[in-house]
Amino acid sequence: QVQLVESGGGLVQAGGSLRLSCAASGRTFSSNAMGWFRQAPGKVREFVAAVSWNGRSTYYADSLKGRFTISRDSAKNTVYLQMNSLKPEDTAVYYCAAKGSGAYPLPLSEYNYWGQGTQVTVSS
Repeated sequence: QVQLVESGGGLVQAGGSLRLSCAASGRTFSSNAMGWFRQAPGKVREFVAAVSWNGRSTYYADSLKGRFTISRDSAKNTVYLQMNSLKPEDTAVYYCAAKGSGAYPLPLSEYNYWGQGTQVTVSS
């Protein structure tokens, strides 16, 4: 059974930082793109960031460039999201995702493995 398990969420003050981790099990994603999405209360799920199979190609939501950094450790089957200068509007459930096939971040429609999510709350 394939599982993606997120960790690292929590409560942080505005301006602070958090690092999310997502560990995959049940299969390797070393040849596949992985990414992060988020869903705020009352809003649709939105794309955050994604990384290619080898970590060399990354893609970010325009509004998050410069504050968030995605990386991966394929040996550990894990993807990370470093979030800096957090704002209250970053409050959301953050979901890890992976492609069953597809080595590069786009298209976003190809993400078909999902974690359960981790809550990130940024207080003002």
